Amino acid sequence: MSTHIQAKKGEIAETILLPGDPLRAKWIAETFLENPVCYNEVRGMLGFTGTYQGKPISVQGTGMGIPSTLIYCHELINNYGVKNLIRVGSAGSYNRGITLRDIVIAMSASTTSGINNSRFINADYAPTANFELFMKAALFAREKNIEIKAGNVLSSDEFYEDEPEAYKKWADFGVLCVEMETAGLYTIAARHKVKALSLLTISDSLVTGEHLSSADRETSFSKMVEIALGTV
Repeated sequence: MSTHIQAKKGEIAETILLPGDPLRAKWIAETFLENPVCYNEVRGMLGFTGTYQGKPISVQGTGMGIPSTLIYCHELINNYGVKNLIRVGSAGSYNRGITLRDIVIAMSASTTSGINNSRFINADYAPTANFELFMKAALFAREKNIEIKAGNVLSSDEFYEDEPEAYKKWADFGVLCVEMETAGLYTIAARHKVKALSLLTISDSLVTGEHLSSADRETSFSKMVEIALGTV
């Protein structure tokens, strides 16, 4: 048992899916896993373990933002021996060609967070996906004829920007979309020599102003979850 997760040793699988929303974790477990068992309810951050095609798989809500995500990732890696961490999250598009419900695989993550400033003084660290997981996800998507986009994403510390046009600078440099966790996930995975990948479904567009409802974000990201499970 750790500070924020009440599971006992052995109750969490080596492979875990990480949605920010704990209710999405519940939906994933009940929809895709066989015999899911809830191992965590601390702070309402639900976690479940079940099986998928005979393999043990866990799913754990992480909350919003890098600080919250790092708490759960640290405990999952160091207290429970998790080896493969796959974020299944939502993102806002920076590109007119990337529309609602499109799936983006984060090859790398730029960030407005200062999470690595104290580690790399006067330098920029580039958090990147694990190549093995990235290739498995891309090949699975191709086999299932699921269209994906892949590239650099932005992990932002702010959900509401003061300047609504600020995204255009990132877009000009090829950043595909914005979310709030991937840079932290990729950094902690690299630090502890485990594998990480971030899969994102576009839930809104900063270009057009379109957005999905909260209910849609909780329960309608099936293709992304299929890719995540196909990867493992």
